[in-house]
Amino acid sequence: MNRLASLYKSTIGKKFIAAVTGLILFGFLAGHVAGNLKVFTGFSENNVPHVDEYGQFLKEVGVPILPEMVGLWIARAVLLGSLVMHVVAVVQLSMLSAEARPIGYVRSKKAAATLPAQWMMYSGILILGFVVFHILHFTTGTIDIGVEEFEHGYVYNNLSNSFSRWPIAIGYVLVMVVLGFHLFHGIWSLFQTLGIDNPDRNKALRVFAVLAAVGLIAGFSAVPIAFALGLMPPTVEYVHSLLTSH
Repeated sequence: MNRLASLYKSTIGKKFIAAVTGLILFGFLAGHVAGNLKVFTGFSENNVPHVDEYGQFLKEVGVPILPEMVGLWIARAVLLGSLVMHVVAVVQLSMLSAEARPIGYVRSKKAAATLPAQWMMYSGILILGFVVFHILHFTTGTIDIGVEEFEHGYVYNNLSNSFSRWPIAIGYVLVMVVLGFHLFHGIWSLFQTLGIDNPDRNKALRVFAVLAAVGLIAGFSAVPIAFALGLMPPTVEYVHSLLTSH
């Protein structure tokens, strides 16, 4: 226990925690964007959007071993814990870096850093605020800024109603661009922390970091852009019980 406490207090331990929790959050984002893209795969024979079926699937993960929604809440708890630990570790590392940085080297160190690296703390704060807004917007429906009233479970319709408003769509896309910059530096830092980086493969790792960031930006942004441009089929009407009838 004392060794774990000492490891956590060390800079290496904090970097390791930030890297591992960052990897968990990146995995979630990759899965989340894959689920979002189901808005483009159409509808079932019962006129149920595939993205709505995916939403129902998430609620039923672990059934029948676990009651409905329990698996989803376990995943949410892991993600929340990872997010909290990631934020705490990054903030503590930033504070330690500020304390150890000689004043005379501030300018030269900033000049050597990449733009995403310089703005990691600011982009992280923006993303954290967006996560809260996103949950209140599309998960709980507490913030209802769509054309029509938010309806729990009707994912496609809620997306259409919100993103048909250009300010909402543009706002989401802009945040996704910030997220991409944050991810690029975060993925590259993860490789360094876990000792994966190497002069022989650094170029390939940087390419992967760029492609991962750009891929997530494109994937997340495609949904609001498609709805805002009117490229998606209109909202549909179906009985929600049809989700579990096949």
